[in-house]
Amino acid sequence: MSGVDPSQRVLSGMRPTGRLHLGHYHGVLKNWVRLQHEYECFFFVADWHALTTHYQDTRGIEQSTTDMVIDWLAAGINPGSATLFIQSQVVAHAELHLLLSMMTPLGWLERVPSYKDQQEKLSDRDLTTYGFLGYPLLQSADILLYRAGLVPVGADQVAHIEITREVARRFNHIYGREPDFEELAESACDKMGKKSAKLYRALRKAYLETGDQDGLLRAQALVKEQQNITLADRERLIGYLEGTGKVILPEPQALLTEAAKMPGLDGQKMSKSYGNTIGLREDRDSVVTKIKRMPTDPARVRLSDPGTPEKCPVWQFHEVYSDVDTKAWAREGCMSAGIGCLECKQPVIDAVLIEQDQLIARAAPYEENPDMVRSILLEGAEKAEDDARQTLQEVRLAMGLSYR
Repeated sequence: MSGVDPSQRVLSGMRPTGRLHLGHYHGVLKNWVRLQHEYECFFFVADWHALTTHYQDTRGIEQSTTDMVIDWLAAGINPGSATLFIQSQVVAHAELHLLLSMMTPLGWLERVPSYKDQQEKLSDRDLTTYGFLGYPLLQSADILLYRAGLVPVGADQVAHIEITREVARRFNHIYGREPDFEELAESACDKMGKKSAKLYRALRKAYLETGDQDGLLRAQALVKEQQNITLADRERLIGYLEGTGKVILPEPQALLTEAAKMPGLDGQKMSKSYGNTIGLREDRDSVVTKIKRMPTDPARVRLSDPGTPEKCPVWQFHEVYSDVDTKAWAREGCMSAGIGCLECKQPVIDAVLIEQDQLIARAAPYEENPDMVRSILLEGAEKAEDDARQTLQEVRLAMGLSYR
């Protein structure tokens, strides 16, 4: 796939759950906003993934998609900086999923931690389906289709990246052996120049004969810094290093994101299922009422009772929204009983409302004209389709399905 550098590509997606809340904003979207200026980013609506657990009721998917993408745009995701699209509008996801399913061992899917976890959590649903078993492989296809080298995930999702790496490794091992691979790799090595070629061969020999991991890493770095070889030659040399074949599907890396610091109104994780959320574009009066009703340190029964900030959900909001001086004021006032709980909540209310005003203002043009959202997603799907088609061409060729 000419011109693609996996180390500069990021892919991430969200199931269409409708309007998002502040947990999504501080836990995911602010990170996406930063990444879109540092990498080539693909952000997609994972509507097929929604079907793996909610296939019996699909009526709200379209509206939920529109509402969610408006929140992305309100948060600062820029369709001029990142590619936004809907998974099902790029059918190549389904084809690559099918092709990968032909060579993926069943046991790999059954051992993914979330497979049994989700079955237990969603025990009210029938998840004994082929689609649910295969959803980790669909995730792998999502990533590998765009040759994305980086996938932002939390620590609990690293297993999904690991199975993607295993699938890519197995695919490359089975299908990456071109008939004249060694000759092409040696020719690519010569193109690096005498000095680099000699070093590459020495490092490769050290790795293959003694398992020298440091030599492997040095050789990989040497190949990546070469400016006078093609991407195809670079992929051959990486595969040749490890004694495999051409790297058709690069193995992605998990881009670990910090655990979300945004708690729910009750101190638990902010989640619609807990009923403890504040929406990204919620009515001002509703926001004020919710924060005023937040539980506080149970030790502060009376105004004169001192409290412990760490035991109070409101303090967690201060950690997200307040500056150093305001946090010092809130901590001192709580521990000395110098301020009441409502007084402590007011700076949080003010800060959340300022943030809400900005989000609501950015969302307004799209709410008034949903066709703008559809246009952005269709344009993004066309761009994604172009990239996906190139990957599939290489995959089909490697599997003997190109029929040229």
